[in-house]
Amino acid sequence: MEAYKREFIEFLQSAGVLKFGDFTAKSGRKIPYFVNAGMIKTGDQISKLGEFYAKAYFDKLGKKEAVLYGPAYKGIPLSISAAVALSKNGLDVPFFFNRKEAKDHGEGGTFVGYIPQPGQEIVIIEDVITAGTAIRESMEILSQLEDTKVIATFIMVNRKEKGQTEKGAMEEISEQFGFPVYSVVDVYDIIEFLEEDPANEENVTRIKNYLAVNGAK
Repeated sequence: MEAYKREFIEFLQSAGVLKFGDFTAKSGRKIPYFVNAGMIKTGDQISKLGEFYAKAYFDKLGKKEAVLYGPAYKGIPLSISAAVALSKNGLDVPFFFNRKEAKDHGEGGTFVGYIPQPGQEIVIIEDVITAGTAIRESMEILSQLEDTKVIATFIMVNRKEKGQTEKGAMEEISEQFGFPVYSVVDVYDIIEFLEEDPANEENVTRIKNYLAVNGAK
């Protein structure tokens, strides 16, 4: 396993972002592990997380100047931390996020922060994809913008689960909307990491059993 993947999984565990047990995903699926960016609570943690997103961004997009979009609510600090980390490494890009309910006073509108202009490219910063539900919601919200284009989505963990078909949710999103979804790690990296300690045998077994049913074919 690459060193940065190990470092990232250790970070997710130490911050309480990666947990094992019985959870329900946004898709409604009952899942044996949960990735919750809402557990990031300190400046140091969000700073480190932003650095991992920035590394993934540079690896996949280089110095491309795109606008970062963070879906409310968890995506808001993720997009900001990624923008800060990119800036510290020489790439200053704008960011914006949405309100859950459009504001009908003051400046009004659905979006907060930089509003992408016609012709600009957008990168979505999310935490995780299970069935692709959240990304489809984001694309519906972003359709309010005139003549803009989403060119990629970055997430923390690819759960490698089927979406609305037997294909992987990330593959479905790419086919439906025409942009790639990149992750720092995937569930099989997590399994490999856990298998190094026999104490994790139960969690490994539960995740593998879950993937046998819900994993992408």
